[in-house]
Amino acid sequence: MVTDSVEGVRGEVSGMPDLSNPCLYADREYSWLQFNDRVLEEALDERNPLLERVKFLSIFGSNLDEFFMVRVSGVQKRIAEGGKEDQTDELAQEQLQVIREELLRQLPVNDSCWNELLEPALREKGIKVLNYFELSGEDREKLRDYFERNIFPLLTPLGFDSGHPFPHISNLSLNLAVLIDDPEYGERFARVKIPPMFSRLIVVPEEGQERIISGFDELRLGRFVWLEQLIAANLDLLFPGQRILGAYPFRITRDADLGFDEDGDKDLLTAVKQRVGRNYFGPAVRLETDCTMPEKVSDILLKNLELTPPLMFRSAAPLGLSSLMKITQINRPELKYKPFEPRKHSLMADKENIFSALKKQDILLYHPYDSFESVIDLVEEAADDPYVLAIKMTLYRVDDNSRIIQALMKAADRNKQVAALVELKARFDEENNIGWAKELERKGVHVAYGFPGRKIHTKMCLIVRAEKEGIRYYVHMGTGNYNAVTGKLYTDFGYLTSDSFIGKDISDLFNALTGYSRKDHYIKLLVAPQNMRHQILERIRREIDVHEKFGNGRLIFKMNSLVDYQCIRELYRASRVGVKVDLIVRGICCLRPGICGLSENIRVISIVGRFLEHSRVYYFRNGGKEEIFMGSADLMPRNLDNRVEMLFPISSDYIPVMRDVILGTHLKDNIKARLLLPNGRTERIYPQPEEGELDSQLWMLENRGSWELKTEKS
Repeated sequence: MVTDSVEGVRGEVSGMPDLSNPCLYADREYSWLQFNDRVLEEALDERNPLLERVKFLSIFGSNLDEFFMVRVSGVQKRIAEGGKEDQTDELAQEQLQVIREELLRQLPVNDSCWNELLEPALREKGIKVLNYFELSGEDREKLRDYFERNIFPLLTPLGFDSGHPFPHISNLSLNLAVLIDDPEYGERFARVKIPPMFSRLIVVPEEGQERIISGFDELRLGRFVWLEQLIAANLDLLFPGQRILGAYPFRITRDADLGFDEDGDKDLLTAVKQRVGRNYFGPAVRLETDCTMPEKVSDILLKNLELTPPLMFRSAAPLGLSSLMKITQINRPELKYKPFEPRKHSLMADKENIFSALKKQDILLYHPYDSFESVIDLVEEAADDPYVLAIKMTLYRVDDNSRIIQALMKAADRNKQVAALVELKARFDEENNIGWAKELERKGVHVAYGFPGRKIHTKMCLIVRAEKEGIRYYVHMGTGNYNAVTGKLYTDFGYLTSDSFIGKDISDLFNALTGYSRKDHYIKLLVAPQNMRHQILERIRREIDVHEKFGNGRLIFKMNSLVDYQCIRELYRASRVGVKVDLIVRGICCLRPGICGLSENIRVISIVGRFLEHSRVYYFRNGGKEEIFMGSADLMPRNLDNRVEMLFPISSDYIPVMRDVILGTHLKDNIKARLLLPNGRTERIYPQPEEGELDSQLWMLENRGSWELKTEKS
């Protein structure tokens, strides 16, 4: 049953509860919506700088776009495929209803956040987002001239009647539904697509200004008007001789699932090429309309898009507020977060000595507080170093002007053996990755594309170097992508080591991915789908056993999402015997904490702040023989069973600082942390009278390097 209620569970928890009871698990989609609600809260939070609040509102919208393209489309498919007697169909229908009810609560908050808070606050700061009717006649004249010269030539109105089929409407496009009173035929319907190559916000030229400014980073002040309002005000040029009855903005979201056939797609590159862009032609899953749109117009859209009314959402704010990201480029530093300089690790300040440093000790990097440049330096130095024989890397998402890609191609030019595992199925990065893969191949890099039915999600780099003592492995492993842009925006860990056992494991894993090796045993790594699930479950059970014998059991897990029911069940069992469980889960959490007799020893917090919390860390006290594993795997069935993932152990030297300084600080956050309640909602954590305020991300910024080891190993 899809519900956020825990009623019906309370009567069972005095004894051993039935852990198959669905009431013990929060609905995944509902939990995700609660995460996005936390993003919206940041847009409302006056402690955040104004343009950062605008950015959070934009992220709320773009998150919701992806949610419909991926998750709601999946629910719709289950409904379409289910039969009348199919319980799956019934659950999917109920899930869709829960999604709609929650969005009907959130979306008015989104609208009022813009209309009543952010837009007026921006006006006070000289950044005026105007409605068209607020413009003077002179302003309108200038914009009409701009419209005629630049926008009008790109518009193609499409009529809809017996002689004209309903026009195709692309994914996430903004459109105008235009009602026309034709002198000969009467009332008619036409669709005008808003050209996507223009900014949604058009700069209104000031007196004496001849050109329309498109680059917002050169502005400190300005007046702006919505592009769709400018087009709507000049429709007489598109429909001469017709009377315009009304023009109503609307927006479509379509299914973005590329639909790979896990058994049939033997040629993965060809399969991805054929499907890239198909998300623009998948079935519609959402219709967004202006609140002024008449019912007769929305009925036309719903009918022809084959959507039901529950998948239509009316807005009192401009549609597609994800486009507000553009306005955050305005050059107003005082309205943004204070800039900071990422710290270079002391042992990596000189990239020519990186390999010497790694012989002495492992290095832990915490991005963005530690500079991602250190990772780039490693790959660039490997490309330059004459003793490096081979470089192997996995590439899931990379930046557009990737220096890492350039370094790999340079290494290939220097006759080093270079292999790149490029994941073509990285959602929304498929086309970008195809381009990089072909460029790498042209430069002589050995490129492998992974498997049709299994994403390669692990992040690892292996460097093979010839030294006096023989061949030596140097390894970088991370919780995030080899992407210099997100390396400044996401919190992720990178770990560098010359540990021979880890090097051997990574070498074996690469061979399994690029060749036909069926390696299923690794010395130090936990690898999915081979053994990761089993190893994590066994370690939770070990914590239960140790606690029952000696007490003092402790688990600390930090991740993006917790969905896997087997893992949740073991965490419930750990809680029931008294193991203290702290979970830091940014997004989806299907575990219900704080239920007496079941999960009262489990505390779950979520941190949403300046940086996207992206790292995955798993701590096991193990009776004092502590272990910490890190990697790119969340506790989700897709990560444990259907992806290539890897969790790596960190040296015992780093465990105290990880446990106390990093994880410990996050667990004490009372500014950006929210506490998860049994019903699936969250509430803000506030400082207690005896506590000072602690924003964990701000603390990390102010204490960069606190996790660096103070002494080197001999």
